Amino acid sequence: MRQRSIIAITAALAAGSLTLTACGSRDDNGGGSSNGDKTTVVIGVDAPLTGDLSALGLGIKNSADLAAKIANKKGYVKGVEFKIEALDDQAQPTVGQQNAVKLINNKDVLGVVGPLNSSVSQQMQKPFNDAGLVQISPANTGTELTQGDGWKTGNSVRQFKTFFRTATTDEVQGAFAADYLFSKAGKKKVYLIDDQKTYGAGLAASFKANFTKLGGKIVDSDNINPDDRDFNAVVAKIKKTGAEALYYGGEYPAAAPLSQQLKDSGQKIPLMGGDGIYSAEFPKLNKKAEGDLATSVGKPVEQLPSAKEFIANYKAGGYKDDYEAYGGLTYDATWSVIEAVKLAVEGNGGKVPSDGRKAVLDAMAKVKFDGVTGTISFDEFGDTTNTLMTAYKVKSNAWAAEYSASPKLG
Repeated sequence: MRQRSIIAITAALAAGSLTLTACGSRDDNGGGSSNGDKTTVVIGVDAPLTGDLSALGLGIKNSADLAAKIANKKGYVKGVEFKIEALDDQAQPTVGQQNAVKLINNKDVLGVVGPLNSSVSQQMQKPFNDAGLVQISPANTGTELTQGDGWKTGNSVRQFKTFFRTATTDEVQGAFAADYLFSKAGKKKVYLIDDQKTYGAGLAASFKANFTKLGGKIVDSDNINPDDRDFNAVVAKIKKTGAEALYYGGEYPAAAPLSQQLKDSGQKIPLMGGDGIYSAEFPKLNKKAEGDLATSVGKPVEQLPSAKEFIANYKAGGYKDDYEAYGGLTYDATWSVIEAVKLAVEGNGGKVPSDGRKAVLDAMAKVKFDGVTGTISFDEFGDTTNTLMTAYKVKSNAWAAEYSASPKLG
């Protein structure tokens, strides 16, 4: 599930865009709507735009918007005008499912970017699959979303033909985190906590399997409620174990106070988590975050020559929100849909096919381009072929990249 593209769509603007597209002719099979000499193709976006995780969600929305605006400015797909319809899932699975229905019912939507949370995605995948509508997440890392529960025993089976992602899996992330903490940070005894959500529990399980395989010891484990902010009881339990680090499977709203209370108790050990805590909000919410660790997919975009144009365009776009951890991955996810639309249009005599959703879905498997975060393409499960990970440490109240690699699995 976890830094900087365009349209800050309010409900009124979203409604307005639907009104405008309704003015043109629209094919009921999902072929876009005609508006003058261009066909409008809508790319849906689903993310938490309000609530505790809104910093990440707004970065996703803005980055998707930027990709659409850049494609329009370049005239990248001749005869097509891209528009974004962004919906707020509040990081709630039931809301995400309702949003999926709304996007499916808008026949101009030929692809959907999002969501942030794996638990939300679980409620969206089947409706999108039944509708034949492409979904691509820049943040979902739960391995089972693409490969099913069988991945744990080497029996991976693709779950939904419509689901793709530019973020790598927790199988990869857990292995990388375990190796970094054991081999690079030299921590051999770890206390393990997760928030019982799809993302957190899956990440913690992958970390545990790989850490113990390396010879590390899980001294004890626990679950917490991600809505809680008082963790003194579990902090007291950690103190008795002699743990050298705390690994947390979950997101920054709970991780930040958990880390601070850990340090307040006199335990000078780092909290480590996955991309769900890799947000600028984590050190803002945690006065004692110094030395804490996180992993996130890819390299920081600021270090990538391929991301210079994205960063410059985002800044020029005037977004008041940071692109955050998933900005580059979201831009690439959105551009994947744009590339698929382009392939569909070029294969249909320069026009959006009447069966636009099917054509875009068929084209997604062929998509390959040099994106913000590297080469973008997908394997037989719909997973990204880019498994590069980076470990970060909080230094002087900000995340600093420490080490990048593509972990070896098995």
